Amino acid sequence: MSDTASRTDESAGPRHTGDGTVVKPGDPRYVDLISGTNQRFIGSPERIRLITSTADAVHAVQEAVREGKRIAVRSGGHCVEDFVCNPDVEVVLDMTRMSHIGFDHARQAFAVESGALLFNVYEQLYRRWGVTIPGGICYSVAVGGHVCGGGYGMLSRTLGLTVDHLEAVEVVCVDAHGKAYSVVASRDPGDPNHDLWWAHTGGGGGNFGLVTRYWFRTPGRTGTDPSQLLVAPPAKVLFGQTAIPWDRLSEADFRRLLLNYGAWSEQNGAPGSPGAEVSSVLVLNHRAGGPVALVSQIDAERPGARDRLRGFLTALVEGTSVQGDPTVTEAVQELTWLQADRHLVTIIGNQPIPSVRGATKSAYLRTNYSTDQAATMYRHLNRPDVHSPGAIVMLMPFGGQINAVAPDATASAQRDSVIKMRIENWWVNPADDASNIGWTREIFQDLFAETGGVPVPDSATDGCYINYADADMTDPEFNRSGVPWPALYYKDNYPRLRRVKGRWDPRNVFRHRMSVEPPVAESGSPSSKPVG
Repeated sequence: MSDTASRTDESAGPRHTGDGTVVKPGDPRYVDLISGTNQRFIGSPERIRLITSTADAVHAVQEAVREGKRIAVRSGGHCVEDFVCNPDVEVVLDMTRMSHIGFDHARQAFAVESGALLFNVYEQLYRRWGVTIPGGICYSVAVGGHVCGGGYGMLSRTLGLTVDHLEAVEVVCVDAHGKAYSVVASRDPGDPNHDLWWAHTGGGGGNFGLVTRYWFRTPGRTGTDPSQLLVAPPAKVLFGQTAIPWDRLSEADFRRLLLNYGAWSEQNGAPGSPGAEVSSVLVLNHRAGGPVALVSQIDAERPGARDRLRGFLTALVEGTSVQGDPTVTEAVQELTWLQADRHLVTIIGNQPIPSVRGATKSAYLRTNYSTDQAATMYRHLNRPDVHSPGAIVMLMPFGGQINAVAPDATASAQRDSVIKMRIENWWVNPADDASNIGWTREIFQDLFAETGGVPVPDSATDGCYINYADADMTDPEFNRSGVPWPALYYKDNYPRLRRVKGRWDPRNVFRHRMSVEPPVAESGSPSSKPVG
């Protein structure tokens, strides 16, 4: 169904009583709904509302505001921080029942509700219309929070970020008088709600309102044929997969491998670079967890695709003890795109342990690692006091088509980086929290020791990714750079995000410990105090 109304609220038409399921303590489902993927954080809300429609969302938000309740929104539950599963949150608005994926003829765009899981989106868009969005590799992430943080995946170097294809977004907001309403904001610069659309192209989740659905259409695409209105993935890909045991890598080998990867990423980071057609993920498992692993892919139908992928794999191991090893350079198979995508999410994008606990950090790099940073990485990945099999450094080449977009065209400001890094650790036993959180902090602090323990935006690094939110960036104990945390995530886009916050969430209803701050009034205080 197409929703073309610019605004609805409870006073428009018959009063809506809400059709979503309400789960409270004592209900056997409650314990399953008070946590997400990261079991370090368990909430204790008074109720969880399973939203079923935009009207239901408006009603649920209005009810919570009227009662003065602190609310949080959850789509897939993959937030790595305590933004939703927090003891201060009294009402959780759960979007998992809103998962429809379809084509909206009125908007000539693909409508995806915020509870839809990424792999379901990929599968339905591709099998029904032959199109896709260039989103992430973890199948169980929902689009709700993923898209508004920017969205990045294996197709992004050739197709851009997910938000580069965002046509419109529907959001439930609360005005200055406490009235909940829904609004649709579009890419069209003439749309009076355009700033709200812009904020959802990298401004992060839980900041401006509750997203009920997104519409996708690739810029410049017109007509009535759905199959021509959004980018298409490759029909087939050449998919490389290899693993190098730590016993085959000396420290010199590891350093060379890492610096080779960084050098290749630097040389192929610009839009239109021949290597921009190659995507990869280099998984540097701690020695306790497994080998150094690499997956890579390229459109099998691109001219010279096999040679280009082989050239990347050869460059990666040049000068190491595994140079010329066919298990690295020739470990390539041809798969359909959907086969490769399904395989990828099962080997990288999933944490199958039901009681997993985690810590995550991120960085964008504009240049290659230094030799000192390579040595630091080796030392921490081989520390004998670390026994967690989930201690990982994950590297992905950035750039390509991502970097063809201006940093202020969307709220995703990192548009000239060449590497995206994620440091993570996953474990089960709560007694191991301190040591495992400590490892992620120590490797991150040591890597960026010269800039106060964080990747400040400068000539070498370019801040952090908001979808991998890390509350340590707000803490001067861990962020000693003097650079405020919003500058790490949003850079020069932050003042505009604050203005959007002031317009669309003037009562600061939607907030968490790393939410966009309301603008400052003339008194020097926030222009509005939190409600709820």
